[in-house]
Amino acid sequence: MALVHPAMMFTLYMTTLYTGYQGLKWRELRTMGDDMKPLQVQVKAIEAKIAAAGEEADTSAMAAQLAPLKAELDGKSATRKELMAGGYRDKHWALSSAILASGVAFSIEGATDTYFRVGKLFPGPHLYAGAGITILWAVAAALVPKMQKGEDWARTAHIGINVAILGLFSWQLPTGFDILTKVWAKVPWTPIAQAIVK
Repeated sequence: MALVHPAMMFTLYMTTLYTGYQGLKWRELRTMGDDMKPLQVQVKAIEAKIAAAGEEADTSAMAAQLAPLKAELDGKSATRKELMAGGYRDKHWALSSAILASGVAFSIEGATDTYFRVGKLFPGPHLYAGAGITILWAVAAALVPKMQKGEDWARTAHIGINVAILGLFSWQLPTGFDILTKVWAKVPWTPIAQAIVK
């Protein structure tokens, strides 16, 4: 049982990295429309000038100005379609929900398992960082309704909190590995090995 917590936390750490990637891709897709608007305005303005000039006018300079803008706009449109096909919003939502549920459960499981095995908790960086991460998971999730209403401050706070979570999680890995090696050394493996052989 003592090994369940480190195995789950390592899995959650890797899932956190992947979920962050999904979130950044969703943000890129969401903001791409705003990035494309100025290009669309420029393209329409030049096309209107070309149309107004008539067929007999020399519009080659305007056409030369229009070509790279249209190429850039077409490239952004293609990228946007690829991002839409990736389903990043739904993937980010599903993985984040799994992290919240599993993370809170296994944070409490780790502390409970330690208490049952040795009769006390060990205040220190690993315990404090774990408690902080658990609280920050809840705060990041609580911002989602505001994000869905288009509140940019909530999106910025959500990203900042998740960066803090990743930092605490990364800092926690060495202390967790140190605890794991101590637990590993104290586990009476002989009865376990005998039970497996039987």
